[in-house]
Amino acid sequence: MKVLITGANRGLGLELTREAVKRGHSVYAGVRNLEYRVEQLQQLQSDAQSQVSIIQLDVAEEATCQQAASKLARENMKLDAIINNAGILTERSKTIEELDIAQVERTFQINLFGPMRVIKHFLPLVNKGPDATIINISSEAGSFQNAYGGDYPYALSKSGLNMFSEQLRKYLADKEVSVYAVHPGWIKTDMGGEHAPGTPEESARGIMDIIEKKQTINHSSSFINSRGEAMPL
Repeated sequence: MKVLITGANRGLGLELTREAVKRGHSVYAGVRNLEYRVEQLQQLQSDAQSQVSIIQLDVAEEATCQQAASKLARENMKLDAIINNAGILTERSKTIEELDIAQVERTFQINLFGPMRVIKHFLPLVNKGPDATIINISSEAGSFQNAYGGDYPYALSKSGLNMFSEQLRKYLADKEVSVYAVHPGWIKTDMGGEHAPGTPEESARGIMDIIEKKQTINHSSSFINSRGEAMPL
């Protein structure tokens, strides 16, 4: 399979790239800055030979999404899966009275509008059919039922991402493309911190199982965890 992964240079995005390569897939690894924290991804590219292509893809800038998609189109490349992984967590633990609204807007630009930009430009390159999958990396923070009165920018943007995923799922239903918003769990990354109980490797394996249709999903929810289980909306 050919898989596009955004935010592929660190954390879960890097582990998803590693796991996809380990399973024999080709990855278009999207990164915001080709010169910032890309050493591990470049090493993976070197080790995996032709399996990893690093592309500049700043999900907050539509022009880079359009340019990257156009480049793949010119090369007659097709995608079997898209993983919208790039995301940020800002204004951690601030009350509503303390919020910097500029940071709220920045969070939406990356966490919600970013995946929308990516899908807008890369969807024409997806091989439509039951083998195709779109994964938007979400969070339990985006669940109404699990609302906890904090992390406003992150929680609200992920809630919007869940709705976008369901809208996209309905839009692509006749094309049989699977669309999921996936909660990867609380995992040890720059965002999750060292005290997180899970690992990005575990989540990456589960997400790749979903993409490869190895994970049986016997419910109708588009908001799931990395084991394919339904998440509360």
